[in-house]
Amino acid sequence: MIRWREGVVTELGRAWTGAQELKVAVEEQTVKALAYPNLVGQPQQGDRVLLNVGALDRGLGTGGYALVVAIPDRLPADPPESGHLVKARYTPLQAMVLGADEQDSPDHDVLRDADDLFGTPVVVADLHSALPAVLAGVYETRPTTRVVYVMTDGGALPLAFSRTVASLRDSGWLAGTVTVGQAYGGDREAVTVHTGLLTAAHVLAAELIVITQGPGNLGTGTRWGFSGVQSGEAVNAVGTLGGRAVASLRISEADPRPRHRGISHHSLTAYGRVALQPADVVVPDLEGDFGDAVRDAAEPLKARHRVVRVGVEGLYDALRAAPVKLSTMGRDLDGDRAYFEAAAASGRHAARLVDVPPPVSGSQYS
Repeated sequence: MIRWREGVVTELGRAWTGAQELKVAVEEQTVKALAYPNLVGQPQQGDRVLLNVGALDRGLGTGGYALVVAIPDRLPADPPESGHLVKARYTPLQAMVLGADEQDSPDHDVLRDADDLFGTPVVVADLHSALPAVLAGVYETRPTTRVVYVMTDGGALPLAFSRTVASLRDSGWLAGTVTVGQAYGGDREAVTVHTGLLTAAHVLAAELIVITQGPGNLGTGTRWGFSGVQSGEAVNAVGTLGGRAVASLRISEADPRPRHRGISHHSLTAYGRVALQPADVVVPDLEGDFGDAVRDAAEPLKARHRVVRVGVEGLYDALRAAPVKLSTMGRDLDGDRAYFEAAAASGRHAARLVDVPPPVSGSQYS
């Protein structure tokens, strides 16, 4: 299950919040590796390191690093005692964190009886790459919006793996982050998607929430075997808590796989079969035959959801101005414009809901 290697650090590369790239000499070759200093300590040139090279050897795109498991000759000091939540539980690198919802947390009193999002718009997306595009649509429409990101555990577990999130925080596009389930490393930690959403709204004062998995979507080419099933479960959590779910469709005109062209089967399954609570499903007003095909494909979702057509005028320029590089499945903005415009359209629609009172009071969205 784990391919172990031992090597020596030859060079330190890029660093961002919680992560450090490095080059490691391993068996007469040099490999690119990633360390999480909060877990293993800060690597230095000349250090002997133990590596997990499984994803690297398999040539995985998102996870294509050797990962530093330990710096055995220079172990870090024990961290301060804080928190009782164990994440990445019972793996060799399980992490102890302070959960916003646990009894010793200063946020516990706020969350103990919290049970309602009071109509807060929540954009639900499948892929992590949708996050900056959603935000581009939000800020093009309502520049002062306070947005919090909730990261689920469908992809990467350490939030620090995401250079996108680090850059969005630095640019001011994210006011805070919450990591839920087995994911860890956010400004706040939470046990479940439900408490993560409540933490974003009640503790971090989000006006708008975006929820996606971390980098590294897992798919198998089967109807149900993909991590984006969580999108439908997130819609259910939002609806149960009285938020306004805005479902972002995964759309592509460039993906070579038929199951992902037009509206991806991931979105059609997650929103059409898994999501039992209603959502605003945003269909971007794209031109031509492709736009017509997208609108036709969204028709079955009307049985359960409100399908909302949103114009994309001005969104391309907003996406080009994003403070991070846009990329999905190796394709940039011009390589898969429809994908990014669809995500931005969901952000535009959600931003328009911020100042609109919820349609009904209480914990049910209709």
